[in-house]
Amino acid sequence: MSGIDGKVVAITGASSGIGEATALLLAERGARLVLGARRSERLAELVARIEAAGGTAVQTRTDVTRRADLHALVALAVERFGRLDVLVGNAGAGTISPLDDLRVDEWDRMVDVNLKGVLHGIGAALPVFRAQGTGHFITTASTAAFRVVPAMAVYAATKVAVRALCEGLRQEAGDSVRVTTVSPGVVRTDFADASTNPQVRAQIGEMRDRLAIPPEAIARAVAFAVEQPASVDVNELVVRPTAQG
Repeated sequence: MSGIDGKVVAITGASSGIGEATALLLAERGARLVLGARRSERLAELVARIEAAGGTAVQTRTDVTRRADLHALVALAVERFGRLDVLVGNAGAGTISPLDDLRVDEWDRMVDVNLKGVLHGIGAALPVFRAQGTGHFITTASTAAFRVVPAMAVYAATKVAVRALCEGLRQEAGDSVRVTTVSPGVVRTDFADASTNPQVRAQIGEMRDRLAIPPEAIARAVAFAVEQPASVDVNELVVRPTAQG
């Protein structure tokens, strides 16, 4: 199956930012969506917007740190639509701070969400993709996977690991499962607000206000990967502001 129309796409972290923009764009292009995030009320509002525009979407509360939640997301897709064509692993945590802050709980959270959350998605969807004989993993990484800067050591480490994981998955996937990693640069989202270090939060917010591209730019990259023919696997896309160093 090529194109986007009619494909069943599950998205984690769908309640805002890149996930929300991706859901809206894919729905507009005819995908049937299964949306997951922790904020159920935001998901409900998004489903209502999609349905009001003539699209198709369902939702379930999804915390990617819980394996059972990812299995429930995939099961909902199969139950409602009979299959799952694409899993967009977009949920992420960016509580960035200098290592000297010793915010160990925040380090753990980033590992649990950014890396283990991707693994939980693979564990839930890969058996379904194998049984179908087709499927597509799309995972949100970051330009932090290519360039480490102060205060982002742990966050960057999780994104480097995600790139390595997805490359290993691609090599094991064979000729029936596609694997795409999308690495955004500075995007106009609430990413900066997650940091509990006031100085870092201000720095990231200033850079966002000065450079950021809209989340729709990343959504278009996801759509590009999805719409390719089954024989074409777009493995890695880096999308950042022209002015980003």
